[in-house]
Amino acid sequence: MKRVVIAGAGIGGLTNALMLHQRGIEAVVVEQATTVREVGVGINTLPHSIAELVHLGLLDRLDQVGLRTRELRYLSRTGKKIWSELRGMHAGHDHPQFSIHRGRLQKLLFDAVVERMGAGAVITGHALQGFVQDEKGVTAHFTDTSDGTSSLQLRSEVLVCADGIHSAGRRAFYPNEGAPSWPGVVMWRGAVDWPVWEDGETMAIAGGLAGKFVLYPIAPIKDGKQLMNWVVNVRVKDPKNSPPPKESWSKRAYLATVLPYAKRFAIPGMDIEALVRATEAIYEYPMADRDPLPRWTFGRVTLLGDAAHPMYPVGSNGAAQAILDARSFADHFARAAHPREALYRYERDRRPKTAEIVRQNRIGGPERVIDEVEKLAPEGFEDVNDVLSHEDRKAIVRGYAQLAGFATRKRR
Repeated sequence: MKRVVIAGAGIGGLTNALMLHQRGIEAVVVEQATTVREVGVGINTLPHSIAELVHLGLLDRLDQVGLRTRELRYLSRTGKKIWSELRGMHAGHDHPQFSIHRGRLQKLLFDAVVERMGAGAVITGHALQGFVQDEKGVTAHFTDTSDGTSSLQLRSEVLVCADGIHSAGRRAFYPNEGAPSWPGVVMWRGAVDWPVWEDGETMAIAGGLAGKFVLYPIAPIKDGKQLMNWVVNVRVKDPKNSPPPKESWSKRAYLATVLPYAKRFAIPGMDIEALVRATEAIYEYPMADRDPLPRWTFGRVTLLGDAAHPMYPVGSNGAAQAILDARSFADHFARAAHPREALYRYERDRRPKTAEIVRQNRIGGPERVIDEVEKLAPEGFEDVNDVLSHEDRKAIVRGYAQLAGFATRKRR
């Protein structure tokens, strides 16, 4: 009998497997995709979560495929500066912040699992269908996603459902929860090799929650270029009257759909129209989350990552919180006298923290500073200090950092 079975080979599930292995605990990961490929676009991973990956011995690999973020700028939609600050080690953290291609981070973790735990540690092409528990363990049932004609049963002490916003485990506990919560915002995302912008280590966000353009590089500089990630977020529908479109990282969008929205924004030194036009593949994704749950754990089954707390992608926190979940789970499982005690302590640690981040992200997280300024000065401004004081802006941005667990006293 396996000690831990993990449903889902995303960032949270794979990190959890590595954390458990580091503590001498046997685990196996089951993924519904037939292969773990480098899909998706860019994400940011914050210093407190990078610290966990450093402790897993992955810093050199991170440096090979991602880059250390130096500066973050919040701008109005017309490109006027509202706030800027150093990030990662530049801001006094002990570890860097990384901007990285999500698929490359996932593949990095996958390769580490296979190298350290063996090829059998990840089973692909099987989706979680259900589970049965008893006093001694849990039996998880998976079906083959290639043809649906075969099945797999795995027996373990604990089942961790790290299978995303449409988690089968979560659905088993909350069958009437329904579709994810959607604020009517659609995200169009892309990445393209582009001449180095600024210092090649800076990210910028222009515009607030209802409409913004996000820009940051996600790979080291090579021959004067680097992979530049961009996102257009626009509220296009009233969520009271329109259900969310089906989420899919592979849904392609037309340039003619995206470009008119992208041209609404300005970032100094960046030709946004040219950047978007040069992008071969543009993906569409609805910005969605789910309400915080009153409970993650039922018996020997628990939730982790987006299965437990899907959140709006603001504040660079989705992947970071999944990594912190993995550390907490592994620590408590290694220390507890009984698996159910471990799950109880893990949930008690992580559920309140992530629930508050979900709620804060719904009102913009640290990016709410942009919304506040645009609300007070809808026609624009000359000096942001005449609109909202430095201390008020600082309170919004740094208050979120404190809440999310990556504040440092060394920051100025």
